[in-house]
Amino acid sequence: MKKKSFSIKEAQKSLEHYCSYQERSHKEVVNKLREINIISIGIDQIVGDLIQNNYLNETRFAQSFARGKFRIKSWGKKRIVFQLKQHEISDYNIKIALKEIDEAEYLETLNKLSEKIWKSSKNNILSKRKMKFISALQYRGWETALIYDQLNKIDKKK
Repeated sequence: MKKKSFSIKEAQKSLEHYCSYQERSHKEVVNKLREINIISIGIDQIVGDLIQNNYLNETRFAQSFARGKFRIKSWGKKRIVFQLKQHEISDYNIKIALKEIDEAEYLETLNKLSEKIWKSSKNNILSKRKMKFISALQYRGWETALIYDQLNKIDKKK
């Protein structure tokens, strides 16, 4: 089956819609343009126009991504940083994005998530329960020191 080919103008319009629907990283936009077989010069031109017309903004994407993954998926900062690096976001913009997460809200989310995870594994042997608790929080990208602080709080409650 033959792929449809796009002119630069058609691709530009398509990507404007793609970027206005949801914040996108530069990497996502470039990958989308490659999917529709736009040549390198065209990709550079379209990305430049998208940035100039404010459809594409790396800082805005990073901030939105960090807020969303934290609030919706309860991800910790380590996982957010890792995923932003997968999107090839600069360290500068990653630092700005992490400032979107309020420290008090961060710790409150960790407390709620810890309780939820601890309660969900109540039938296991204590050592297995602790390992499951630790791995669940590590998977979500929470810092090791914070995880062990939560485990100590749970131990003191018993």
